[in-house]
Amino acid sequence: MNLAEKQVQLTAELTGLKNGQDRLASLVQKARARPVLGPEQRVDANLIPGCLAKLWLVAEMRNGGCVFACDSDSLVVKAVGGLLCEFYSGQAPREILAHDPSFLAPLGISQHLTPNRRNALSRVWEHIRQFAENHATDP
Repeated sequence: MNLAEKQVQLTAELTGLKNGQDRLASLVQKARARPVLGPEQRVDANLIPGCLAKLWLVAEMRNGGCVFACDSDSLVVKAVGGLLCEFYSGQAPREILAHDPSFLAPLGISQHLTPNRRNALSRVWEHIRQFAENHATDP
């Protein structure tokens, strides 16, 4: 499934919920079910700087696609970071670079986040974008 298809699916799933607060609550429920990163991945090299909560992001290339996983000591931060990791995982670097997460704004999730948690969301996107940029090949 490409990112345009994933966007349609995610938008339908989230707009099926009553409001932004319910959407965020749904993301938190999903975060509870996500596996935690192992101690070998919860290292300073994977720590996202500039967040009050500890947030680790692991990125790797697998079968031509970028794969992302994150974990945090804050469930809400893990939820919003995990949303981006799940959305962009499996996609080619060039497709990621052509599809920023601005489509999430109208879904009303970020309005229910503190400024620090919105900052975490943008920092996760920045790391995903940078990883994709570093692994994009010339056409």
